Amino acid sequence: MISPLAIMSTAAAVALVILGIAFLLAGWRVLVGPTPPDRILALDTLSGTAIGFIAVLAVKTGFSLYIDIAISLGLVAFLATVAFARFVMSRAPVAERHSEKKARAPKKPKVAAKRSDKNGRKGKK
Repeated sequence: MISPLAIMSTAAAVALVILGIAFLLAGWRVLVGPTPPDRILALDTLSGTAIGFIAVLAVKTGFSLYIDIAISLGLVAFLATVAFARFVMSRAPVAERHSEKKARAPKKPKVAAKRSDKNGRKGKK
């Protein structure tokens, strides 16, 4: 019969290999990515993969401090992704930003015509 320790060790090794492949593929996308949003998404994937590495190491070694490190890395990675996304959105082409502002701008209410006399009639006296 296989011992639980052997199963845990084999599962951790397989998980590390899969995470390593994911890390390489995401790294390739960071280097080659055709657009900045692709690169930002790949960086977010890299940070998620790094969190996975740390979590697998925490399970494999039994050192629970690694979990705290993984959580803090996740928080920092989230903030970095938001900052990069805001940066990309601020660099949108001028025509695109102008059309977005027009679409979001509230329409002006129609102003009633000014009345010239007490009875509300317009025109000459």
